[in-house]
Parts: sequence; C-alpha cells; structure tokens
Amino acid sequence: MRGLARLFSAFTLLTLLLSAGALFYFRSTPPLPDLPPIIGTADRIIVDKSARQMALMQNGRTLRTYQIALGFAPTGDKTRQGDGRTPEGLFRIAVRNDASKYHLSLGLDYPQPQDRARAAAGGYDPGGDIMIHGQPNALPDGTVIKGDWTAGCIAVSNAEMREIWASTDGDTIVEVRP
Repeated sequence: MRGLARLFSAFTLLTLLLSAGALFYFRSTPPLPDLPPIIGTADRIIVDKSARQMALMQNGRTLRTYQIALGFAPTGDKTRQGDGRTPEGLFRIAVRNDASKYHLSLGLDYPQPQDRARAAAGGYDPGGDIMIHGQPNALPDGTVIKGDWTAGCIAVSNAEMREIWASTDGDTIVEVRP
C-alpha cells in the first residue's frame, strides 16, 4: 500500500510539473481585435526577422502586422537543410496548402536558383519547404507555441493565418529582411 501511495505521489508531481511546463511553452491567444475586414488582395508581405514582425501590405499601405515565430536558429540567412534559419530575400507564394501539418500554409519559392547553385558547389542540400503557417494541427485552436520553434518557417496564430490566407494569392511577394 505504501508503494502505491508513493507511485501516486510521484505521478501527481509529474503531472503538475508537465502542466507548469506547458504554461511556459504555450500561450493562449486572444481573438483578433475587431478590425475592419481586409478588402482585396495583399500584394506584399514584409517579414522583419529581428523584430519578429510580419506586415501584410497593399499598394504600399500596411493592412495588418503580426507577431511571428521563426526557425529555431533565426540569425542569418538560410544556407542548408537543418540549419534552423529562415531564408532572407525576395520570394513569391508558390504553394497554398490547406491540408498541411500546420493550420494552413503558404509555401515560398525557396530555394531559388542561386541557393541551389551555392548548395551544389558546397556539396550540401539547400533545404526547402519554407512556409508561412499557423500552429501545429495537434494543438487546440487559439494556442500558440512561444519563441522561435519552426525549422525555418514563419509561424503565426491560426486566426491570423486564416486572415493571411484569405488576403493573399500566388502573386503576393514575400520580402524577408534580417
């Protein structure tokens, strides 16, 4: 009986520790503020990596700004598969995936020819599958992982991703700045 009580105490302690850890790792996001709907299509997305901010633009005017998460090693330009960096430069939305592992995803046209050439000369893989996406589908809607956690993508909340998804198309340019 005494062993069972110790096991129960250990299990209870483990549950409390895991719950506390989740509070530090995840955060719940409030719903988007009551903003006027975006009319038309954004022609540009500007990502400022150092500020962890992304702006949805239309004809030079900022429509929305969002707080973002980046790759787990965000400083510097992406050079190879697995480096955890988010690429820098000018891209286009090349893929729209409503069935990805993350809540909606907009794939960027990375790697570009110069990235492939550099990687080929160096004998390594430049990486790929760089997306703007929401949170992992396994998380409840409204939950956001804290910090920089992607493999090189740009992540926002699910509500924000739905707004971005509805306001972009294949002609939208994505500028990723250091």
